[in-house]
Amino acid sequence: MLRISKFTDYGTVILALMAHNPASTHSAASVTRQVGLPGSTVSKLLKMMSRSGLLTSCRGKQGGYTLAKAPQEISLAEVIEALEGPIGITECSRQNGLCQVETHCAIRRQWQGVNGVIHNALQQVSLATLLHPPAVTEAEAIDTSAHKEPCTTERISV
Repeated sequence: MLRISKFTDYGTVILALMAHNPASTHSAASVTRQVGLPGSTVSKLLKMMSRSGLLTSCRGKQGGYTLAKAPQEISLAEVIEALEGPIGITECSRQNGLCQVETHCAIRRQWQGVNGVIHNALQQVSLATLLHPPAVTEAEAIDTSAHKEPCTTERISV
């Protein structure tokens, strides 16, 4: 199963919170209260995201964390890479030399292609998009209700 870690999920939640008011400085305590996560987790995530360039930090009484870029300029790919490392659905998709069979693997190139598609898709989704997804047009909407069988309840006599 392809899945991001809870840690990265929590980091995205924190960034989305900050993206609601990107010009504001957010203290670790304030973020902790608002997202409902343990303070140690929030502090660790804020520090990691600051080191990776997603956030800027300022010390002092009025200090805290702010987004380093506008919400529309921070992609999900950047967030995942900051918190988990390079995106790779297989070892050989991330870096050469990590898989013992990569030199004679018949499908390595295909996995790398799939990895590229996933990376590009994540690159297209920004924090701003997460907060304000584009409206679905009528042509894009799929009415699944027309395809469902009506539910009937039958009583079985014993």
